[in-house]
Amino acid sequence: MKLYFAGPLFTSAERAWNDDLTTTLRAGGHEVFLPQDKEPGKDAPGIFSSDVGGIDWADALVAIMDGADPDSGTAWECGYADGKKPILLVRTDFRAEAGTGAPYNAMLTESATIRLDLPFAPLARVVAEVLEALGRLESASR
Repeated sequence: MKLYFAGPLFTSAERAWNDDLTTTLRAGGHEVFLPQDKEPGKDAPGIFSSDVGGIDWADALVAIMDGADPDSGTAWECGYADGKKPILLVRTDFRAEAGTGAPYNAMLTESATIRLDLPFAPLARVVAEVLEALGRLESASR
């Protein structure tokens, strides 16, 4: 499956986590467009064009919802993909865990085809659950 990986990419920790998850998705047989690998040295119009092209190319969008409030660029990418392709939301952030299990904007949670709320989950569990969810998306598209 061709995947667009949406998520924050502004700290070394975010970029490393994105790389680790992308590596395992690729090892699972998926092609992944990872913006942080495509954008170095580009200006804002170039970044926008590259990322929109990546979303258009992809069969599905995997979006990381971690943070006190999900990244604004990631939110835009989900909005752009809504109604065009499946959206898999992944959240490992434990802030505001009590309550609905969806401590972020309803526009994001309701655009999701599948939502994985995995507070405190280690990378291995995130990978396993994301791969299983992608398998469900692939089966549904056949």
